[in-house]
Amino acid sequence: MGVPRLWDLIQNFKHECESQGWKTSETEDLVTSENQYHNFLWTRTIRPSTFEKIAHASKCAVREGADYHVVDVTYTAWLLSEPPPEELWKAVMTDPILSDKIAIYDLSCLNSSHPTCPKLNSTKSKVFTEFENFLKKKFGAVFKTPKDALTAQV
Repeated sequence: MGVPRLWDLIQNFKHECESQGWKTSETEDLVTSENQYHNFLWTRTIRPSTFEKIAHASKCAVREGADYHVVDVTYTAWLLSEPPPEELWKAVMTDPILSDKIAIYDLSCLNSSHPTCPKLNSTKSKVFTEFENFLKKKFGAVFKTPKDALTAQV
């Protein structure tokens, strides 16, 4: 079975979250567990300066019916479909505030025969731990820290 597009991947994971009793948003890639918001942002790649502006803001607009309100996001997972620049890994690794609330997943290799995905996740997010387990179980993903992944490429 091939790996679905990121949109479909998140939708499938949100169904898993509902089975855990976690609340999911119909319109955003957001999961609520224990009164904490866990946001999934997916993109092809991102510039480090843009990443830092968004990461430090840690806000998300949530739609409920016809109304929107802004919530403080506790944790954010960045799902990238292309390998990110090395500066992105360094930005999170060297900033304790970001490393406590940001996870980065390079999913560019998820479709390969050896789906080894660099990840950086020092958060205490149960949702992100479950997301990693979901990817391992469904797609055979193996996660490595960026340092391990960079060393293996050399």
